[in-house]
Amino acid sequence: MSLEGTLDATSADGTVQFTLSVENTGDDPVTAQFSNGCRADVAVVDDGTEIWRYTDGRMFTQVLGSEEFDPGETRTFDVEWDDPTPGSYTAVGELTAANCSCEAETTLSI
Repeated sequence: MSLEGTLDATSADGTVQFTLSVENTGDDPVTAQFSNGCRADVAVVDDGTEIWRYTDGRMFTQVLGSEEFDPGETRTFDVEWDDPTPGSYTAVGELTAANCSCEAETTLSI
């Protein structure tokens, strides 16, 4: 499977908006299978210690689903971190599919 990701982070008004972009760089369609309503997750790490994760403490619909990525297609998934602690961090975003993986990271300062 040929899914490649990029992660962007934008800080404004006391929140950080993360956008995980997932592109099918292959020649064939890719169908990502999901076990719930969550399609992407982001973790924020400070010197190797995870300090925030989007999915922690959240509930998602418990329904199987799929997303098909056609060749050359890019989809974006947005995640918001409310009231972040000031500092410099590494953020890691990932597609939460059960049958394929796509991960990207970025650095950010708040």
